Amino acid sequence: MIEATLTVTLADGTVHTEQWRLITNLLDPVRYPAAELVELYHRRWQAETTYFSIKATMLDGRVLRSRSIDGLDQEVYALLTVYQALIRAGDDALTGRPEVPMERISFTVLLAAATDTVTAGHGIFPNTLVDLVGTIGHTALDTLLPAHRRQRVKARTRKNPTSKYGPNAGQHPQKAQNYTVRTTVAFFDHGLNSRSRR
Repeated sequence: MIEATLTVTLADGTVHTEQWRLITNLLDPVRYPAAELVELYHRRWQAETTYFSIKATMLDGRVLRSRSIDGLDQEVYALLTVYQALIRAGDDALTGRPEVPMERISFTVLLAAATDTVTAGHGIFPNTLVDLVGTIGHTALDTLLPAHRRQRVKARTRKNPTSKYGPNAGQHPQKAQNYTVRTTVAFFDHGLNSRSRR
């Protein structure tokens, strides 16, 4: 078990401190340093990034149109299929660039390139030579995200006044901000400290 204290300082000077406890079966501290495991912890939320990409980027705030269960199933599967196809296009683009991690491919760029390709009707049918990277992949490679991405917190607002999250109002930033994180990992020879109750 790893215990870490994270101090997040937002650009406006707001400071949040959180205590994390991670349970892991990676027991070799040389091969899997505790600080590195804590740093990688946020990647377990990658599925949330997928949902956000579909909801905010692909749907652009629109709601599903179907008024039947079968129609909703069809729309959701269509969104997931397009999402998977775009991610595969980004992955295919990196076949000749193993030094570039997938995190540098922008989903927004993939979607825009695919939309432009379909709308303009160019680059859809390959010539006699099949290009695995394709039009979408080349566009993504031309606009890679920075190697070291800035830490950024997204603004959260409560749109519904009767939301069950009312008690959390005002606890989240009202606009997107950069932030810095300081992590302190504690090692206990005689068990863990007791956690404060929220």
